[in-house]
Amino acid sequence: MGAAVEAILAARRARRVLEPLGPLAPATPEAGYALQRELAEALGAVPPAGFKIGATTRQMQAYLGLSGPAAGFVPATSLLADGAVLRFADFLNPGVECEIGLRLAADLPPGPCTPEAAAAAVGEVFPAIEVVERRYGDLAALGTPTLIADQVFHAAGAPGAPCPGWRALDLGAVRGELRVDGESRGAGHGRDLLGHPFAALAWLAGSACAAAHGGLRAGQIVWLGSVTPPIWLDGPAEVEVAFEGLGRVGLRFV
Repeated sequence: MGAAVEAILAARRARRVLEPLGPLAPATPEAGYALQRELAEALGAVPPAGFKIGATTRQMQAYLGLSGPAAGFVPATSLLADGAVLRFADFLNPGVECEIGLRLAADLPPGPCTPEAAAAAVGEVFPAIEVVERRYGDLAALGTPTLIADQVFHAAGAPGAPCPGWRALDLGAVRGELRVDGESRGAGHGRDLLGHPFAALAWLAGSACAAAHGGLRAGQIVWLGSVTPPIWLDGPAEVEVAFEGLGRVGLRFV
């Protein structure tokens, strides 16, 4: 295991903010994805259970100071069931995001991909929650490549039940809402994800993340990005994400 991966894992084990990696830091996004692949190997997550895309909306890119999307792998150990109960104390500054998720029915090789080709590879679509952690201090000092190496805030994720009628829906128009303890905390639409959820999937297939992990594979789950900014939690709470036509999914922090 490389020293940079060990530094990332040590920060996670101690539940402390990841400090800039100094001379160990990857210098480019591509180097960040290569380091992310090393992290996946260290966690026994090759191939991963899936992927998450961060900053698919302009709102999120501005929030994170990124010029475009970024992606991370999702290990099987971070997959949650609908209704999961989590210990708030097990997470470092946790937040939740309102996402559309999908499961692939066919492989998507790394490289340029159209939204139409991406759509043809999709087997299931569902509402999803991503649990993220604010485990960074100054993002500008940390650097985007290190953020990429550390899975772009990912901590866990809960997919909802697959929607049987998703093919009849205009996924760009579906509205999603995130509620915390029954109170609406944000909303957005599928079109906020690079114009359409399948455009986001096409971006992922052509990304340096997909290249580092050998492409996208049938059976993998993809969190396509949040249609709202992350909602940071102050303590235990009930969280629900609901998308019109797709359904709902929830979890609880205690």
